[in-house]
Amino acid sequence: MLDAGAFLVVGGRPVESEEQHISEPRINDRIRVSEVRLVGPNGEQVGIVRVEDALRLAQEADLDLVEVAPDARPPVCKLMDFGKFKYEADMKAREARRNQANTVLKEIRFRLKIDPHDYGTKKGHVERFLKAGDKVKVMIMFRGREQSRPEMGVRLLQRLATDVAELATIESMPKQDGRNMIMVLAPVKKKAEAKSEKRRAQAEAEAAKDAGRPDAPNAPEQAAPVPAPDAPAAAESAPAAVPSAPAAPAESDVAQA
Repeated sequence: MLDAGAFLVVGGRPVESEEQHISEPRINDRIRVSEVRLVGPNGEQVGIVRVEDALRLAQEADLDLVEVAPDARPPVCKLMDFGKFKYEADMKAREARRNQANTVLKEIRFRLKIDPHDYGTKKGHVERFLKAGDKVKVMIMFRGREQSRPEMGVRLLQRLATDVAELATIESMPKQDGRNMIMVLAPVKKKAEAKSEKRRAQAEAEAAKDAGRPDAPNAPEQAAPVPAPDAPAAAESAPAAVPSAPAAPAESDVAQA
């Protein structure tokens, strides 16, 4: 396998491998020029130095010498941690691919004399595709003498576009294509937005579910007050004092007698 600084022999002349040159920058000993314009690890401009001095500075700082602008004269090199730089670049590329809107063109077919139930079913499929952020290619297939009535196909497609107006706009107006009539609907929301909205709704549902789970068993225990059993005891002590009230007059009567 050729490295980034390898050469190929084409027509008797050594030619640098463009594929490797483009895919990954040259670092450290693979930089085979006499002088470079050096940039420090914090972006400071060091100036034009010999490549040996740049390699020495990189070794002293425990960093790599990375060629960031090979087409410049002299090439621009920067002192950096190439492993960390490559890892961060890979993470950014992965995140960009995850958020990339890969729009898919779905296709659904109608008959000119479609049954109302079938129309509702197919319209549901169209709405599902649009909510997912995909475009929908709606096709009406004409049979026999139906080809002489293209206005009926236009009316059917316009009816569908009106029924899904909240989810889509007409990207391509109905047009005749041989024995078929085609219309393209584009979603109002992009696919990335639809996916992020779906993930956000799922996260909110899970958060609400997790928040309500631990609190439900504790509610009945907190509702019952602790001092409630003391109320009957107070009620029983009140009647106990009633017989003691006539006791005092009884003693006074004995004294007077």
